[in-house]
Amino acid sequence: MGADRTDGKDAEGREPQREKKKLSRSFGLLVLLGVILVLAGLVGLVYTGVATLTSMFLFGWLLLVGGVVGLLHAVQSRRSTYFWLAVIVAAINLAAGFVVLRRPEASAEALTMFAALLFLTGGVFRLAGSLVVRGSNFGLSLVQGAFGVLLGILILSNWPGNSLYVIGTFFSLALLFDGLSLVALGLSARRILGLVREDKAEPGSGAADDTRQAAEKRPAEDQEQSNN
Repeated sequence: MGADRTDGKDAEGREPQREKKKLSRSFGLLVLLGVILVLAGLVGLVYTGVATLTSMFLFGWLLLVGGVVGLLHAVQSRRSTYFWLAVIVAAINLAAGFVVLRRPEASAEALTMFAALLFLTGGVFRLAGSLVVRGSNFGLSLVQGAFGVLLGILILSNWPGNSLYVIGTFFSLALLFDGLSLVALGLSARRILGLVREDKAEPGSGAADDTRQAAEKRPAEDQEQSNN
C-alpha cells in the first residue's frame, strides 16, 4: 500500500513537470520565431527593393488563394442569396492577384500612392479632430496628425521613384517590431514560468523536512514510553 501511494505521488509530481517542460519548449519556439522575424526585418531594411518585390509577390499569392477559396465557397453556397456577390468578390481577388504577380513594380507604385493618401488624409482628420475636441491627449493627437501629414507629403513628393523601397521599408519594420514583441513575450513568459517553479519547489521542500523531523521524533517518543 505504501509503495502504491509513493508511485501515485511520483506520477502526480511528474505530470506538472511534463506540462512545464512543454510550456517552456513552446515559449522557446516563440522566442526563436521572434528572432527569425527580427533578422528578416533587418535584412529587409538593408535590401528594401528585394523586400518590396517579395511583399508584392506574397500579396499577389494571398489574393489568388483568397479568390480561389471564395470561389469554392460561392459554389458550395450557390443556392444562397449572396451567391453572385461572392462570385464577384472572388473574381476581383483573382484578377487583382494576377495583376500584382504579373506587374509587381506597377503594383508597388499603386500601393505606395494609396499609402501616401492614407497617411495624408488620416493625418488631416486627426489634426482637425484634435483641434476641435481638445481633449486630454491633445498634444499627442496633434503630433500624430502632423507626423501623418508630413509622411504623406514626403512620400507623394518623391513618387513614383520611391515606390521600390517605401513598401519594403514598411514591411521590414512590421517584421522587426513583431519579432521584437514575440521575443519579449517569450522571454517574459519563461521567466514567469521559472518563478512559478521556484515557488512550487519551496513548499515541497518544507513539507519534506517536517515529515523527516516527525519521523525522527517518533522513535524517540516510543523509546521513552517503553522505558516508563
